[in-house]
Amino acid sequence: MRQWAYVRDEHGWSGSAPPAAHYRFSTDRKGEHPADHLAGYRGFMHADGYAGFNRLYDTGQITEVACMAHIRRKFVDVQTVSGSAIAQEAVERIARLYAIEKASRGKPPDERAAVRQARSRPMFEDLDAWLQTQLTRISGKTPLAAAIRYGLTRMKKLEPWLHHGVTELDNNTAERAIRPLAVGRKNYLFVGSPSGGKSAAIAYTLIETAKLNDVDPQAWLTDVLANIADTKITRLEDLMPWSYAQRN
Repeated sequence: MRQWAYVRDEHGWSGSAPPAAHYRFSTDRKGEHPADHLAGYRGFMHADGYAGFNRLYDTGQITEVACMAHIRRKFVDVQTVSGSAIAQEAVERIARLYAIEKASRGKPPDERAAVRQARSRPMFEDLDAWLQTQLTRISGKTPLAAAIRYGLTRMKKLEPWLHHGVTELDNNTAERAIRPLAVGRKNYLFVGSPSGGKSAAIAYTLIETAKLNDVDPQAWLTDVLANIADTKITRLEDLMPWSYAQRN
């Protein structure tokens, strides 16, 4: 059984749409599920390297943007275990890219793209070239070599980030959204049934969307239950967590 998490958060480039999370349940992890969930979507999608997403990218309607956090994690794992100087330098080089991102967070998309082209692009290309060089100097069967190969493959998928200010350097927003699933799985282990999984997806959608809007989920849901019976279907926007945040 699997929960799929989709998250929108435009804080990075001062977008006008409020942040939201959406969860969908399925009994397996086949790629047909995200293809169905995102049917009709056009735009960028930050994701890990799950092969099931490929059918989405093959349509040409969704542009894949890889995740630097996943690349970094591979090198952190190697450095932690072996103390590799190469892995440590890779982490430090990636940190410099994140520092630039932090400084431009919240600026309009065109400004963010301009900063990336002027400052991040040279570092990004140098990191790519440096990793390729390191790969020729070490055994291809080591965990470090595996981390480098993974990084080189994913960095090619990260290039749209350099050109579009509405994209991010990683998909940590989605990673944070699935953290409650990981914590919950340790506590309750199972959702019981497909209907339980669907109910859990609805609960996660409501709670995590409230949290993304800096709203206390319990207070917001209490307000919704108190007012939903008297709210016309054309005014459901008034019950959304971002509307609640404006009133309180």
